[in-house]
Amino acid sequence: MTVRVVVADDQELIRAGLRTVLDARPDLSVVGEAADGVEAVAVATRTRPDVVLMDVRMPRRDGIAATRDLVAAGNPARVVMLTTFDLDEHVYAALRAGASAFLLKDTRPADLAEAVRVVARGEALLAPTVTRRLLDRYADRLPAPAPAPTADALAVLTAREREVLTLTARALSNAEIAARLHLSTATVKTHVSAILTKLGLRDRIQAVVLAYDTGLVRPEPPVR
Repeated sequence: MTVRVVVADDQELIRAGLRTVLDARPDLSVVGEAADGVEAVAVATRTRPDVVLMDVRMPRRDGIAATRDLVAAGNPARVVMLTTFDLDEHVYAALRAGASAFLLKDTRPADLAEAVRVVARGEALLAPTVTRRLLDRYADRLPAPAPAPTADALAVLTAREREVLTLTARALSNAEIAARLHLSTATVKTHVSAILTKLGLRDRIQAVVLAYDTGLVRPEPPVR
């Protein structure tokens, strides 16, 4: 199956480069381009891609607002934010808005293509260590959604599922969670799937964000 992609970036040269990289793969196809957030929403609405590569900073409407618009409209496309710095302060806000992952603009072509495939499959893209750095650095100083979720939102989870969610938010991989809780990796995957279904979340990243938003996990103090 061909993964359909929309590329949104205000720099034409970057859009052209991304299109060249993706269209060179037989299983990937760029079906639209946008130069700002308003265009990104319009193009994604019209073409219904599997993945949108969304620049964070764009004119008229930035990538975060555009992502929020797509999610609110029920567009099934998974959004991958494009950023210049691996700890861009906007990245966590983008994840909270509904983005599934983020990529650095200097990502190697082969890694970019594979990242698009991973996100299209609904899998998490952020490495656990990167997720933890992002959340611990920014979760305590960015505004929560309105209304902010409370611990009651997690009441549908079993005690074991809450344990799995906590460890997931603490950046442990499935294998590490399995070792910590004396479970098989397959069982952990089943718990993660149940967590997403019960909480109405699209992917693991959104589950991690919710764990911080509800206070299940607190950002760790910076190391001095």
